[in-house]
Amino acid sequence: MATTAGFGWGGRVGLSTVRSNRGTLNSNIYSSKGHGIRGRVTLSMSQSSANRAGDEQGFDTANYDAERLRLDAETRANVAAVAVMEQERSGPGAWKWAIRKRIWDALEAQNVAEQPRPVHHRIPNFKGAAAAADRLARLPEFQAARCVKVNPDTPQKQVRFLTLSGGKTLLTPQPRLRTGFFSTLEAADLPAGVQIIEACTSAGAAKHGTPVGLDAPLRVDLIVIGSVAVDPSTGARLGKGEGFAELEYGMLRYMGAIDDNTLVVTSVHDLQVVEEGTIPTEKLLIHDVPVDVICTPTRTIFTNTSIPKPKGIYWEVLSPQKLEKIRVLQVLKKMIEEKTNQVLPSGPDEVLPPTAARKNTWRNTRRSSANTRR
Repeated sequence: MATTAGFGWGGRVGLSTVRSNRGTLNSNIYSSKGHGIRGRVTLSMSQSSANRAGDEQGFDTANYDAERLRLDAETRANVAAVAVMEQERSGPGAWKWAIRKRIWDALEAQNVAEQPRPVHHRIPNFKGAAAAADRLARLPEFQAARCVKVNPDTPQKQVRFLTLSGGKTLLTPQPRLRTGFFSTLEAADLPAGVQIIEACTSAGAAKHGTPVGLDAPLRVDLIVIGSVAVDPSTGARLGKGEGFAELEYGMLRYMGAIDDNTLVVTSVHDLQVVEEGTIPTEKLLIHDVPVDVICTPTRTIFTNTSIPKPKGIYWEVLSPQKLEKIRVLQVLKKMIEEKTNQVLPSGPDEVLPPTAARKNTWRNTRRSSANTRR
């Protein structure tokens, strides 16, 4: 692993994007806590606390949820089309989509799926999600944690509740990182009359949470991540195929908020725990995040994973289309390039199915026209 020369921020650069025998890294630039480039993407912690009361008063929950559901439906439709195309063409990710579909189908067929349904192209909600969360909360690492990062999906709602009700700081990302980065919440800071359960929803976190910038002095003690499928023998994990959990993990590594020793836990239904070897580790990508612990409604599994955890953001696999959707990454990329006087690599364009490609072209045309009018 080569250390970058002359950058003055302790970054590292390595080689290869696919984990061939879980090998080395490629063009991964990240920082350790106290040595990284720092910049504000959202409000600073102090600014956010001062302005939060006003934001809460003007927050329209109905509009927020309507827009979130609209964007979610649009994204799932596009991802579903990509999944079909990938499998029809036997693309490099076809095997992942085959496993995901088998799990989603099984959850629906055996009627253990819960709303929102159908669970396809989601982190699936399931009967027993609360029991899996209760089991997770009994982990000594969770009980000792002061700050827990939890994904915003429905099956982990009880985990978010237990985090807040346990007096811990909850760190949760904005859905698909569209409108911001992360938000922190603490039960003691909720306004009078606001129940903890309300703050555990996507709208509740957006309304009552404190936005976090890349300069925030965070230390995350435990990460809870949603999954579609997990291998108990290796800790290999598949998400819903959009890559946001990996981006969130990479940004936390950049901030110095987590390291290799930070425990990664997932809560899933027993049907999501696949047979040994179902997820071939040699086919995983360098940014795929393994899990240390799996909690189901009936058991707790310690994977003793040997899969290396990502070291940061892998710009060379981040498509221009994904970068365009996530403002915090755009700002971070620009900030690093300005500080290092180097152009970061860019990943290949996403291969979109015809319908999604037409929608993307239409949006770009509208955006270009709008910019011209300005």
